[in-house]
Amino acid sequence: MVTFTETLEFNTSKEGDILDLTGDVKRVVKQSRVSNGIVTVFVPGSTGALTTIEYEPGLLQDLPAALERIAPSNVYYHHEEMWHDGNGRSHVRASIIGPSLTVPIVNGELTLGTWQQIVFIELDIRPRRRKVIVQIIGE
Repeated sequence: MVTFTETLEFNTSKEGDILDLTGDVKRVVKQSRVSNGIVTVFVPGSTGALTTIEYEPGLLQDLPAALERIAPSNVYYHHEEMWHDGNGRSHVRASIIGPSLTVPIVNGELTLGTWQQIVFIELDIRPRRRKVIVQIIGE
């Protein structure tokens, strides 16, 4: 059994940035030389999230619009009582989507669907320097 870990680092420019990490994750899988196993992608922090989508212009508009309907910007969040930083919605949205994703590796390849990409979503209200941990376990 092999464990291989790499950290991806990147900057985001604004709330709602959706970044396609699929190529980076594939590169790490190839570097690991794991043929069969799993890759877990994890974002430390409570205002970023990871999921899969079809990375196309319509969904890049639809996903932020759906998040706005689920956790609107214009409502009161009790989080403001603690930090007064204006990002209560960011924490709620990140909690709903989640900080990690696990994908099986079979024959050295991610088992993603044809139109399925791994994406990071910036949910904080300001630009951020982000780290995403990619950890592979397998043989």
